[in-house]
Amino acid sequence: MNWQEFTALLVLATAMSFSPGPNTTLSTALAANGGLPRAMRFVLAVPVGWSLLLALCAAGIGALVVAAPALRFVIKALGIGYLLWLAFKLSGSATLGKAGDDKLQVGFGQGVMLQFLNIKAWLLALTLVAGWIAGQPDAAQRFAIVAPVMLVFAFISNFTYALVGALLRDWLAQGARLLWFNRAMAAVLVLTAAWMLKI
Repeated sequence: MNWQEFTALLVLATAMSFSPGPNTTLSTALAANGGLPRAMRFVLAVPVGWSLLLALCAAGIGALVVAAPALRFVIKALGIGYLLWLAFKLSGSATLGKAGDDKLQVGFGQGVMLQFLNIKAWLLALTLVAGWIAGQPDAAQRFAIVAPVMLVFAFISNFTYALVGALLRDWLAQGARLLWFNRAMAAVLVLTAAWMLKI
């Protein structure tokens, strides 16, 4: 991989990782409601799940999803349903989470599985495989470069969003701010689900 390709990879990784989506929205909301330590399970799950998704796409599963409209529809429907369910749970939460409180729990396993229902994650994985890995004589070496880069970006972006949520926690504890914040985050999830319908 030459330096132009690597630079293009970094630009794409930055744009896709730091733009709002289901992962960054949930990272922010989980940290704002339950604190940074509780959000870290999800923050760590995102790069793990996404790396598995990228590996499967590089192995050829992505081509199957593209070639089978019914399979793509199922993934999209499950993803939209899950986002709407999370938005519903989030929109009614008006108190900060405490230890043992399970109002908004998205653990490590759910965070990993969410990547397989996240159309944005699929699109990015397919783009990376098509643009940087597939059909190249050094495909394995390219995967060994692309996967760690994307893993780092996935972690840093979600950690950054979670940190913002955690820093807002004390401010959100006053009055009805948390309720309105949660409703705004729920609206972002609903808008993401609506966007997923169109692609």
